Amino acid sequence: MLTSRLLALLDRRSLIAVGLLAAAAVLVPILLLMTPESFPLHMPAYIVALLGKYLCYAILAVALDLVWGYCGILSLGHGAFFALGGYAMGMYLMRQIGARGVYANPVLPDFMVFLNWKELPVTWWGFNFFPYAMLMVLLVPGVLAFAFGWLAFRSRVTGVYLSIITQAMTYALLLAFFRNDMGFGGNNGLTDFKDILGFNVQSDATRAALFSVSAITLIVSILIGRFLVTSKFGKVLIAIRDAESRARFLGYRVENYKLAVFTLSAMMAGVAGALYVPQVGIINPSEFSPAQSIEAVIWVAVGGRGTLVGAALGALIVNFAKTWFTGALPEYWLFALGLLFVLVTLFLPRGVLGLIDKLRRRQAATDVAENGAQPAAKASGG
Repeated sequence: MLTSRLLALLDRRSLIAVGLLAAAAVLVPILLLMTPESFPLHMPAYIVALLGKYLCYAILAVALDLVWGYCGILSLGHGAFFALGGYAMGMYLMRQIGARGVYANPVLPDFMVFLNWKELPVTWWGFNFFPYAMLMVLLVPGVLAFAFGWLAFRSRVTGVYLSIITQAMTYALLLAFFRNDMGFGGNNGLTDFKDILGFNVQSDATRAALFSVSAITLIVSILIGRFLVTSKFGKVLIAIRDAESRARFLGYRVENYKLAVFTLSAMMAGVAGALYVPQVGIINPSEFSPAQSIEAVIWVAVGGRGTLVGAALGALIVNFAKTWFTGALPEYWLFALGLLFVLVTLFLPRGVLGLIDKLRRRQAATDVAENGAQPAAKASGG
């Protein structure tokens, strides 16, 4: 019963995406852990970590697509929610180091000892417990998004003005987290992690597990997104995107719908950041950079705004290209990214997924024309 309901939520491309992700969640760990290095399909640990990072970005893209693609809220600050979730996870990982740090302090992280801090700040209390840290991964981005949205949406701030305010928010957090007296590691951030739930972060088994968890979380994100956008709630979001004044005139509390989806999206972004940190091994204020949030917008635009699956695909495509460019032609990456965004805006307004759908429809039309012409030719010949 539950399976049939889940399948009813998925269109063809979502079903394909979920199937591929489920297969990857099983096959990638097998190729890493159960095949020798000489095996042609062996998956090195660094590749698994890199793919896991891509999946975290894909979760962020799905979260952003919920608010931009379906509600018309162009957020240029979703990187802030991603970073806050990452910091919550990083604080937990730092507390797990204990006396194994450089200064062998069982309570204070190394950077606090170096800065001559005498006691653990209140903001760090409880982060030695995994459930508390996971609660903060959801709660901190969610509360910030709720507070921001309450003020912005009830003031009816929309369009480019809202986008600018979201970018100002993430830039303010960037400046705040750079300060050493904030107690979050300053410019260097949090790093040198040892364990997660008692398992070595650097071990192949842990990397494989984190990859699988990231893939499953992306599947859950797509399912949640599909559930929302195919429900009455989702139809109202689309109405707000297309004609906010009309939706308001019909009696819908537009600000409540915006606030709900914006808060949920921020919590999803926080989860993505939490999965990102143990796989990358560091979290620092650069994650709050406005450029990070703008890149996320480009991912969604490239893959296909308002499709969920396209947003995730765009994140994978752009970050794969980024990895290649920064390795081969690092000085040209930003130019390539800008050119990509311009080309997509001009020639692929519905993104890569829209192009695929267009080619499929064209092929179907060609097949119908050919199959229709053959019987006609036979009839005339008879």
